[in-house]
This record gives sequence, C-alpha cells and structure tokens, in this order.
Amino acid sequence: MSTEQNWTDICHLNDLVDNSGVCALVKEQQVAIFKVLEKGQAHFYAISNWDPIGKANVLYRGLIGSVADKTVIISPLYKQRYCLTSGECLDDEARKVSVYDVRVEGDKVQLAVA
Repeated sequence: MSTEQNWTDICHLNDLVDNSGVCALVKEQQVAIFKVLEKGQAHFYAISNWDPIGKANVLYRGLIGSVADKTVIISPLYKQRYCLTSGECLDDEARKVSVYDVRVEGDKVQLAVA
C-alpha cells in the first residue's frame, strides 16, 4: 500500500490574502483554503467548506481566530469554531469537518487528493 499522495494545483499563491480564505471546487467538493500568518510566518490550511450546523458552503468566509493553541475558523452563520488542523468543532464535539493536506510548490497552492 502506497502512502504517496497525488497533488493538484488549486490556485496561485498570490490568489490568497493573508488571514483570509478562498473556496475551490475539487472533485465535486467545495474546499476552503486559508493562508494564516502566525508569528510572522505563513501557514496554509484546507478544510471542507460545508458548515454542518448552518448547512451551507460558507466556511471560507469565516473569521480566523485562536482558542488556546488551536487556530480556528469561526463560521459566519452561527459562530461555531472549527479547528483548522483537526476539523473538530470546539462548540459541539459531535460535529467535525474534513481536513485536507495542503502545500505550496513554487507559486502554486496544491491540495492532496485521493
């Protein structure tokens, strides 16, 4: 069994705005991609854009924040907080969003796809 991932180009690096998100359609799924500046360094995250509580594709429009040591996206609908590294909902442990591996190669932002 191979653990090598297939990477697909999502956008150019300059398409992302610091501390904000964009949405991309990848294999019929909406994915929210975030560029977050933490201590002067850029970190990239990708999660499902689907808000399971608000039942809409809106998470890329959320507010970026932090809770303890976790970087979160706050849903623009009902304000639930989702961890960008694990997908867990900090306000409802029964809820979770998918998390995707994301990387930057040159000037391209890439997403791992199955």
